[in-house]
Parts: sequence; C-alpha cells; structure tokens
Amino acid sequence: MSFITHLNKIAAENKNFRQVLYTGAKSQLVAMNIPIGGDIGAETHAHVEQVLYIQSGEGKTILDGVETVIGAGDIVIVSPGVHHNIVNTGTTPLTIATVYAPPNHVDGTVHATKADAEADVADEAFGATVV
Repeated sequence: MSFITHLNKIAAENKNFRQVLYTGAKSQLVAMNIPIGGDIGAETHAHVEQVLYIQSGEGKTILDGVETVIGAGDIVIVSPGVHHNIVNTGTTPLTIATVYAPPNHVDGTVHATKADAEADVADEAFGATVV
C-alpha cells in the first residue's frame, strides 16, 4: 500500500499532539503539533530510527544532552539508542512531520494532547516491542 499527501498542508492543519497518518510494513508517517512551551517528551528508541521535519515554529532539540536550535525547514535524524527531546521555544505551535522506521505507534493512533499520549498504555507497549 502506497501513500501520497501534501506534507506541509497536513502538518499545518494538524491540531493533535500526535496523529498517525500512514503505517507501512517498514515505516510510519506521523504529524505532531507541540504547543508553546511544550515538548515531545524525552525518550529513547532502542530499535527505531526517527526523521523529524520541522514544518513551522521554533524550538530546540536535545540529543544525548546536546542542545541545538531548530526551526522551519530543519530536519532532525535520531538514530536508535539516542536519548532525545524536542522543545517548543517559540511563540506559535511547533508543527512536525516525523517518519519512524520501523513503525513506532499503533496504526491510526490520534492523541489530542501529550497527556493523552502518555496515558495510552497500548500505544506505549507497542513502541516498546519494536525490534
């Protein structure tokens, strides 16, 4: 199954903290909307590579303790085993499109808020089993 979309439009229109847009056999496309002052949450993926495209907004990424300023148009690639977080330091929502390889979330997942994502035990368990 293939998938085609206009990434900038989808990322700009997404108001959810996390919305799984597409799940393939070996990768997954997710749109994220990080509110002002919010973050994605510090995490480490043991077996998942993550590519994050910053569609709009300003922030910083923290990769294994090293902070880097990021903004619209930037790409952040997180290798497996890297402790990482992205923080919105701007005055508007930080919109992100991210590709996980392999998939890291249950297909079709939508989390309106970060609290919803943290409370989703099934989704967290799925991500922990990815090999």
